[in-house]
Amino acid sequence: MSGLSLVPRGPAGGIAKAPSVSFLKKLEPALISFGAVCVAMLLFGVFLALDGLNPLDVYEQMFRGAFGTWFSFQNTLQRSAPLMLTALCTALPAQLGLVVIGGEGALVVGGVAAAVAGLGMQGSSPYVILTCMLVAGALSGGLWIGLVGALRAYRGVNETISSLLLAYIAIALMNHLVEGPLRDPLSLNKPATRHIGEANMLGPIPGLDVHWGLVYGVVACLFAYVLMKRTVFGFAAAMTGGNMRAALLSGLRVRRLMVLTCFLAGAAAGTAGMVEVAAVHGRANASLVAGYGYAGILVAFVARQNPLGVIPVALLLGGIGASGGLLQRNFNLPDASVNVLQGILFMVILASETLYGRLDVWSFARRAAAVKAAEAGAVA
Repeated sequence: MSGLSLVPRGPAGGIAKAPSVSFLKKLEPALISFGAVCVAMLLFGVFLALDGLNPLDVYEQMFRGAFGTWFSFQNTLQRSAPLMLTALCTALPAQLGLVVIGGEGALVVGGVAAAVAGLGMQGSSPYVILTCMLVAGALSGGLWIGLVGALRAYRGVNETISSLLLAYIAIALMNHLVEGPLRDPLSLNKPATRHIGEANMLGPIPGLDVHWGLVYGVVACLFAYVLMKRTVFGFAAAMTGGNMRAALLSGLRVRRLMVLTCFLAGAAAGTAGMVEVAAVHGRANASLVAGYGYAGILVAFVARQNPLGVIPVALLLGGIGASGGLLQRNFNLPDASVNVLQGILFMVILASETLYGRLDVWSFARRAAAVKAAEAGAVA
C-alpha cells in the first residue's frame, strides 16, 4: 500500500510547477511599496476626516492639481526633475549598504558652484556657459558627497551623520557667500548672486513648458540603472552591499568603490542644483534650500533604491507637491499639508521594511493546490 503524496501534481500526473521564487522576489518590493502608499493615504485621510473634510474630495483635488490638466501635469514634471536627481544621491550609495541623506547639501553646493561658473564665463556663448555650469555643479556636488564616502571608507565615520551635518555646513556656506562676497548689491530683501542672464538660462523642452532638467533627471536614472545592474562596477557594488567582508576577501577595492559611488551620487544632486539655478532662479540664493534633497530621500526609499523606480516615484511625489496650492485654496489647508503626507509616507515605508522576506503571495495558492492534490490521490 503506497502512502499518499502531498506534492501538487499537474493534469498529466507530473509535479505541478510552483511560482518562481525569483518572480516573487521581483514582485515583492512593488507590492509592499504600493501597500505602504495606500496605508499612508488612509492615515492621512483620517486626519482630514477629523478636520471635517471628505478625504475623497481632497484626493480628487490632489489628482486634479497633479495630473488632471495639461498645465498641472507639466508642473508635476518640472517638480519631479530635481527629485529624480537628489533621489539618486541616496539610491546609489544604498547599493553598497550606505545610508547617505545629504542630498540637500550637495544640491546647494552644486547650485552655488554653477552660479559662480555662469558668472565667471560671461561673454561666452550660452552653450559654453551652460556646459561649464553643469560641470561645476556636478563636480562640486560629487566632491561634497565623495568626502562622505572617504570619511566612511578611511576613517570609519558614519555616513548618515556626516552627510547630514555636511548639509547644514553647505547651507551655512551658501548663506555666507550670497550675503557676502558673491552678493548682488541690487538684491536688497533677499540676498543673492548676480543673475546669469536670460540668454544663458536653460530653456524649455520644445513643445513643453518644462525645462531640460527633466531630461537630465531621466537620463541620469537610466545611466544609474545600467551602471548598477548591467556592469561589473554594479556587480561589485551589489556584492559589497550584500556582504562587505566577502567583498574584501574577494579582493574588491571596497574603499575606492565607496568613494567613487558617493562621488557619482553627489554629482547627481549637484546637477539638480545647477538645474535650479540655470532653469528656475537664474541666481543662487536661499531658494535653493527648497527641501528637494530631503524629499529625494523619500523617493529613493519608496523606489527601493532602484534607479528606474525613482522615475515614477518622483512623478508621484512631484504631483503631491504640485497639488499643495490647490488644497490651500479649495480646502483652507495649510501649505505644509503635503509635507505631512510625505512624512506619514516616510514613516510607513520605514515600518514596511519588516515585511520584506515575509510576504509570500502564493503561499495560500500552494496550500490549496496541495490539499486538492491530496484529495485527488485519496479518491484514486
